[in-house]
Amino acid sequence: MLISTKGRYAIRVMIDLAQQNANGYVPLKEIANRQGISEKYLESIISLLSKAGLVGGVRGKGGGYKLTRDPEEYTAWEILTTANGTLAPVACLQNGAPGCERSEICKSLPLYENLYELEEIYLKSIKLPQLVNGNVPTVDDFLGKAQ
Repeated sequence: MLISTKGRYAIRVMIDLAQQNANGYVPLKEIANRQGISEKYLESIISLLSKAGLVGGVRGKGGGYKLTRDPEEYTAWEILTTANGTLAPVACLQNGAPGCERSEICKSLPLYENLYELEEIYLKSIKLPQLVNGNVPTVDDFLGKAQ
């Protein structure tokens, strides 16, 4: 899994909007300034988030962007897959990938399938408020291991 710059910035934007949630619509320029992201690049990220219904926007004076749902309803998985596309560790597991001619004999496919499943389960367990508060579970916490 390689998280793109868009994916990383989308997480930052959503954290920023969650922190400003009570303030109504947040101008793009303010988000860009706080996050150190160019407005032009941020527009492309906001567009992806908006098309997916994660954020809503209003143009004009007093306009900007805000979350469309309660922050608790967003997961790291939803945000990252919206911006990044796929998080599949190998091309054959990406949505819409053509069937692999080696899948029946591929000894490594179970490794990648299980890795992808763990990745999805972990990222779906992380809610936006956890990111805002820095309370992201460690691997040991997530797997329930004693340290």
